[in-house]
Amino acid sequence: MLVVYGFTRIAVVVRRWFEISPEAVKEHGARIELRLLTPQEHRGSESAAQPTVVDQAFWRADLFDRLDRPAGEFSAAHLHPFFTGDEPSDRVWSAELTADPWGWLAAQLSDVGARLEGAGLDPALAADDADDVRAAAPQIVATARTFGPEDRMSRDEDFRLTRDAAERVRRMVALIPELTSEDHEYLRPWLEQRWSRSSLSPDRGVRRGRR
Repeated sequence: MLVVYGFTRIAVVVRRWFEISPEAVKEHGARIELRLLTPQEHRGSESAAQPTVVDQAFWRADLFDRLDRPAGEFSAAHLHPFFTGDEPSDRVWSAELTADPWGWLAAQLSDVGARLEGAGLDPALAADDADDVRAAAPQIVATARTFGPEDRMSRDEDFRLTRDAAERVRRMVALIPELTSEDHEYLRPWLEQRWSRSSLSPDRGVRRGRR
């Protein structure tokens, strides 16, 4: 499940996320991405439905807990301040983020131009949107909190919100040298989820390692 806040050139994508590391550490929580909306040519009549393309990611915050630690510690919370193509930068850890995740997120959303500049992009891309994103920040943060890790969900609740990511979870699992039977049972819904080939977008390549 994704919630998208679309502006003129900026989109904010908020969702629940689940992942497992090569060390078999399970993490979950809210993922917030800043992306660019790709302008499209008008199609059809003045009343025709128009395509909305939410594409290039340039900033990501993962407000996560580790499942092997107490809920609400934000023990795996981190950010990715830039992307290289489709791939996020290495994780960046922040004491300010961990101390006040939701206040930190609101502050980050208050200056989208700075997030663009930090990602190596032109801050002018946010010229039409910066004030609107800032005004919407409380609502965006409230949405993100509904996906946050403080109130721990069951495995099945997590899967319901992240089943679209099953292929990515399977790729994570492929990087784990030895998966315990307990971990395999926990991951079973993602491992068994399948989509038809026609519903999948073209593969852009398998990433090796972890982001």
